[in-house]
Amino acid sequence: IFGIKYGYEGLIPKYNHELIELTTEMVADIDLQGGTFLGSSRGQQEVDKMVDTLEIMNVNILFCIGGDGTLRGAHAIHEEIERRGLKISVAGIPKTIDNDIDLIQKSFGFESAVSVAAEIINNAHNEAHGAYNCVALVKLMGRDSGFIAASASLAVQEANFVLVPEVPFDLYGPRGFLKALRTRLEKRHHALVVVAEGAGQELFETESVERDPSGNIIHKDIGIFLRDKIKEEFTAKNFPHTIKYIDPSYIVRSVPANANDSKFCNLLAQNAVHAAVAGKTDFVIGYWNDDFTLIPIPMTVRKRKKIDVKGELWWNVLEATGQPVSMKNP
Repeated sequence: IFGIKYGYEGLIPKYNHELIELTTEMVADIDLQGGTFLGSSRGQQEVDKMVDTLEIMNVNILFCIGGDGTLRGAHAIHEEIERRGLKISVAGIPKTIDNDIDLIQKSFGFESAVSVAAEIINNAHNEAHGAYNCVALVKLMGRDSGFIAASASLAVQEANFVLVPEVPFDLYGPRGFLKALRTRLEKRHHALVVVAEGAGQELFETESVERDPSGNIIHKDIGIFLRDKIKEEFTAKNFPHTIKYIDPSYIVRSVPANANDSKFCNLLAQNAVHAAVAGKTDFVIGYWNDDFTLIPIPMTVRKRKKIDVKGELWWNVLEATGQPVSMKNP
């Protein structure tokens, strides 16, 4: 069993990344570590060269661990394997803290991220209490889906506003966010705002779209934007306030797995191994209605899973925060 360093880069000879033999002794304690043992990378690689490497190494099963980008790469590798008529199974294991892989109830890493994010939200609430008219603003990961922000806020139930990519909002106007925030401060003299990194992108005035090496749109920094706009608005209207801005994004992503996530990861791995050894390929191990499933990779990457704004999760958030159902002006 070999570990490929730094994602798909490790299958490209020019990068000269180390190939690791995953012995029992080497992996004995990796469940106690945070982050990624093998490393990761972004950017598309040449599929034919990756399959060349697999063929030279005489690999018969390739396990690809990651989110939708990793799964798209896995499917491309499978197609090249099929074209060559090789006997190599390709198995996907869902690992993303954003929990945004479609048709999968939850992915490995999500619960650990929510647990740590909940602690940070609780501490931010304590900070908000420490100054008059204090706004504690916490930015969490969630590029296209706000599951971490929503779930962590429900775990603590101290957030007064949860802003997610699925729910657009206005800054100004009688129903805008800033008006609602000031109303909250006038009543309680403190507020806690949790914002997912992909929220409010429609508020930025930009003509160009930047993308990272994997082709994902690089979002503007909504956390810094909101911090500055809150300060600008309240200062202009002589409204006394304090802002505490907290961005723990990479801390949340790199924590060791909690007990439930560790168990879940083991079960994903066992099911993936059994399916691949049985000859299944081009699949991702899923989890739905508390059962493990095998899903064709193309089905899971057609679209991102998002919060259903008319579903139970979001309505629970609205009840817990007391924020307006809509912060859009007519």
